[in-house]
Amino acid sequence: MNTKRNALGRGLSALLDPAVTDPAISSEAPVPGLFTGGVSSILIEKIKPNPFQPRNHFEETSLKELADSIRLHGVIQPITVRKLDSDHYQIISGERRWRASKLAGLDYIPAYVRIANDEAMLEMAIVENIQREELNPIEVATSFQRLVDEVKLSHEQLAERVGKDRSTVTNFLRLLKLPPLIQAAIRDKKLTMGHARALISINDVGSQLKLFNEIMKGKYSVRDVEELVRQRKGNSSDKKTSVVSPEYKRITDRLSQLFETKVNIQLLSGESGNISIRFYSTDDLNRILDMLDV
Repeated sequence: MNTKRNALGRGLSALLDPAVTDPAISSEAPVPGLFTGGVSSILIEKIKPNPFQPRNHFEETSLKELADSIRLHGVIQPITVRKLDSDHYQIISGERRWRASKLAGLDYIPAYVRIANDEAMLEMAIVENIQREELNPIEVATSFQRLVDEVKLSHEQLAERVGKDRSTVTNFLRLLKLPPLIQAAIRDKKLTMGHARALISINDVGSQLKLFNEIMKGKYSVRDVEELVRQRKGNSSDKKTSVVSPEYKRITDRLSQLFETKVNIQLLSGESGNISIRFYSTDDLNRILDMLDV
């Protein structure tokens, strides 16, 4: 564990040049602008949020609690920013503290001023949030995917940068292959990572959604779901789906996501075929009929 944390720390320090002191900052501060350790006091209104921020949601109650603490004790941990121009800065890390400080009515906030390019900004923001464990699993997965796409990191390189096992990184990335409805449940903490990993092993979107709905209605343990997945992977409907052409598979997946249930395409002679939409109760049938406006 300590090895990974140390590796993570080295990765962060390698991203950024040493802190720089901007003479223009000290003239703005109501008290001497340069604090101990190279921390400067910057007008909050001159700081912009981080466009690479991986967090999609700042919980309002938690933010208010932090604002109350800041009113009493001030900002204990300075934020980190980079300079955009002679008059503005952009947050590298600490956006939650910045937001809470604004809410608390502060005019100035202590900050480290660093030199960082866009790639370093993205990587710093992601790694810091992952280290603080403030991201939900879907935010982590999306952040990992951005590092793969925008920084061109392999899974091995990514694992090294964020101080996690390669298998852990891969498991997070696989979450993005799940239907949006299931991803939303993971994001909102209605579905555990264990349940999600079990659902990922099902290739058919319709079957994923059916089992997901059963999980939401019942109280299956992760082990229960894993056993159900093993059973379902062996049934004939999954085998039929596996032989459909990639084009029809994409259509089936899109329809399954649209109706939030299993959809099958059966090819007949020539170019004809059947589409079947499965329902599991009268309420489920009525829901589908409403969608079809029938």
